[in-house]
Amino acid sequence: MIKKHLLLTSVIALSVVASAQELTLPLWPAGKIPNAQKTSETERRDSSNIISISRVQNPEIAIFFPTKRNATGQAVVICPGGGYGILAYDWEGTDIAKWFNSKGVTAIVLKYRLPNPKSNIVPHQSPLMDAQRAIRMVRANANKWNLKTDKVGIMGFSAGGHLASTAGTHFDNGNTSSPDSVERFSSRPDFMILMYPVITMSKATMHSGSKNNLIGEKPDAQLANFYSAELNVTKETPPTFFAHATDDKSVPVENSLMLYQALKDKAIPAEMHIYPKGGHGFGLALGIPATESWTDRCIDWLRALNK
Repeated sequence: MIKKHLLLTSVIALSVVASAQELTLPLWPAGKIPNAQKTSETERRDSSNIISISRVQNPEIAIFFPTKRNATGQAVVICPGGGYGILAYDWEGTDIAKWFNSKGVTAIVLKYRLPNPKSNIVPHQSPLMDAQRAIRMVRANANKWNLKTDKVGIMGFSAGGHLASTAGTHFDNGNTSSPDSVERFSSRPDFMILMYPVITMSKATMHSGSKNNLIGEKPDAQLANFYSAELNVTKETPPTFFAHATDDKSVPVENSLMLYQALKDKAIPAEMHIYPKGGHGFGLALGIPATESWTDRCIDWLRALNK
């Protein structure tokens, strides 16, 4: 009887996993998280409105798979926003992943470390480390997950857009001699999708909250320039899709405009959609006329890239 119960429990568990099409993995090997030190801090999760996560201690990725029949081979690492203070984990993460799945795209929601916990040794380094690692992990598992290694992009919302743009302007080809097989893969995203992104940390149109949380109120100019994506575009920067609202009072639309101009100057393909309404943090923009069409435009753009 006990054996039958255990078998039934296992079948139910497998059915739940299969229907959810979700897999959660730690970013780093146990006990080997870089730029980290032990503290008494614990992760916080608030579900009173959206799922808001703060004080991330163990970064991870949640992988959402489309059905194999619909899969395009493309994958997107999603960086939720939250001003580098919290992660809007479902609003700008898992909800977006499920929408991508409906279009045949594998989506990877990144729960990245934020700079404010004391568990960071050098606070500003942890988010980028985690984003780069996530891209490498997707490539390392591409065959297993039915993906193409040259179709791995990154997406970010608000401060998550800043992280995505930083990953798109600071990357490497991997360390072929690393004992960690994941680290042997490139961290360069093949494309970027930037949603009302924080871009600059050195211009007047910066989002001061994100800047203060990431690099402090009075950062060294060199550090501010490093984290200003518009100053770090090269011919290797990937093609980029933008969506932003003109009436965004938190992150001025000029953030997207200045990066678009920098990409154009380097002849990097870019597509931009500026909407009159939507404010900041519109997510899927459901119920916002015209603005919610950004999802259609984004999928059109991704399909064009996949040809």
